Amino acid sequence: MSSAPFEDFGLTEAAWDALARAELLALDVDGTLTDGRVIYVGEAESQQFCVRDGQGLAWLRQAGVRLAWITGRGSKPTERRAAELGVAVFHPRSGPKDEVLAAVQAELGIAPERTIAMGDDLPDLLLARRAGFFAAPADARDEVLARADWIAPACGGDGAVRALCELVLRARGDWDALLARYGE
Repeated sequence: MSSAPFEDFGLTEAAWDALARAELLALDVDGTLTDGRVIYVGEAESQQFCVRDGQGLAWLRQAGVRLAWITGRGSKPTERRAAELGVAVFHPRSGPKDEVLAAVQAELGIAPERTIAMGDDLPDLLLARRAGFFAAPADARDEVLARADWIAPACGGDGAVRALCELVLRARGDWDALLARYGE
């Protein structure tokens, strides 16, 4: 590891500082928290979420970071998962994501520079406008990857969000204490 931890993750010092100051994590759902597939079984809808992503989100929430999910779709499985994880603000069937995020920031009293966002597709570029740090899963659209401050080593629905959560915890200086909780 180098002397500057941010360099180990391919980040600038300013990006590392943005992660360390984060108070809000705003996430797209389909393609970020899931692999983007929607399965219909009769009239019911099925979605698959990664438990590692959920654990990372629980750790962030315990560290005081608020969670917001902003999605162009909406479904009962997504609502259920958001409730299970204690997501502070859930906006299904959202309009333009920058406008929704601005309203969330105003409601929670959190500035854009204290906001991290992650998304995988073109509508998620609007989240980047209102965030001090923007991340993308490894399988995001090329345009999203080009805009991202950081690209997760994993795909959407397969640990991308967990990797971002760990990065935030490291930047905040919380990672070693978390490891110690589990005997490492």
